[in-house]
Amino acid sequence: MFEVEQIIADHKDVIHDVVFDYYGRRMATCSSDQTVKVWDENDQGKWSVTSTWKAHSGSIWRVSWAHPEFGQVLATCSFDRTASVWEEVLGEKVAATMSPTRRWVRRTTLVDSRTSVTDVEFAPKYLGLVLATASADGIIRIYEAPDIMNLSQWPVQHEIANKFPLSCLSWNTSTYKLSSQLLAAGSDDMATITGKVFIFAYSENARKCVKVDTINDITDPVTDLSFAPNAGRTFHILAVASKDLYIVNIKGTTDPTGNSKLDMQTIKFNDHNCPVWRVCWNMLATTLISTGDDGCVRVWRMNYNRNWKCAAVLKAESSSGMNQEPAASSPTFGASAATTAKYYKKGIISNPNQVPWH
Repeated sequence: MFEVEQIIADHKDVIHDVVFDYYGRRMATCSSDQTVKVWDENDQGKWSVTSTWKAHSGSIWRVSWAHPEFGQVLATCSFDRTASVWEEVLGEKVAATMSPTRRWVRRTTLVDSRTSVTDVEFAPKYLGLVLATASADGIIRIYEAPDIMNLSQWPVQHEIANKFPLSCLSWNTSTYKLSSQLLAAGSDDMATITGKVFIFAYSENARKCVKVDTINDITDPVTDLSFAPNAGRTFHILAVASKDLYIVNIKGTTDPTGNSKLDMQTIKFNDHNCPVWRVCWNMLATTLISTGDDGCVRVWRMNYNRNWKCAAVLKAESSSGMNQEPAASSPTFGASAATTAKYYKKGIISNPNQVPWH
């Protein structure tokens, strides 16, 4: 059962990113209105804006939360060619019976890019307070805060040049049989028909991050990608949003000469029948969410045969409410909770090959 709640965001322009914090109790949104909003969930499950501020002088493409071990820290990137790091600080109490006021302070502005900064993401916690940015000039920059108590200093650790403009990136949170630093980046370039997803890893010999592979099966412009959290798997999963949805299984193998290489299997899903814009995982990587130009949010789950299937389709019917549609080959999800099961006749199966997945 999926419960859909409509939230009035009060942004004045297109919302480009919505990101939950580590615990799922806070949410950050960013928009072309150049503002960032931070939302908190109360005990009744209702969301309300607790902070809003103008963060950039151009459209804000992405926002990212740092691990809570480093405090309440956000990073944003913008069309104004910069990325910024923000920290929430407590102010003085207005009254003895009230909680201290909270405000977000800009700790630093990263100005290395000469073009739009299209994505920003904090690295996994085990790497420390590390931040990666992708730019339209095709460069990935990796920054590190040497002193987590002083977030004004973010020296560049690596610059990875690529000949294609980059639109998105994602860190791999697991190191199983792969590099300690592994990330993927996608390009929205439309001029060439070639692989648009690139895999980068840290090379001990070169002592820097280098490109190790390209996923040549994906040649359409890429708008988003996301590594799945690794919950004990012996392989890695990368979801890619492009003209269609792709799920890529990545295994680290060793060739006869002893060199490491990547064995990749790409699976394509065209259920959206339109460009896919965003993808994200739940914490256990058992559920994948995708959104597309069809105005639908699709929920994907792996069945017992380890095949991914669309389990539900959520669609906004009007501004006054949300409606849920089941996928044609998945269980029905009603619009409201029910204490007893309800069954609906969806059609007649005349051929055994038409038996739906369940």
